[in-house]
Amino acid sequence: MTSTFFVITAIGLALGLVAALMAFLITYGEYSRHFMTKSRARKISFETAFVVFAVFLTIAIIMGFVLSKS
Repeated sequence: MTSTFFVITAIGLALGLVAALMAFLITYGEYSRHFMTKSRARKISFETAFVVFAVFLTIAIIMGFVLSKS
């Protein structure tokens, strides 16, 4: 694996963390305000943040493979 792969993966990791934090804050704010108890809203928000992080990291890894081949 080349350094391009690691750089793109690191960028994806950093941006994935930011996206996960933002997804958590937005989801928690909306669910706790409108629908349910705060503990249930926190649980759903953590699940949403994990999914967002996993998607960003997966995209970064795939792009790392694609761009390191070219």
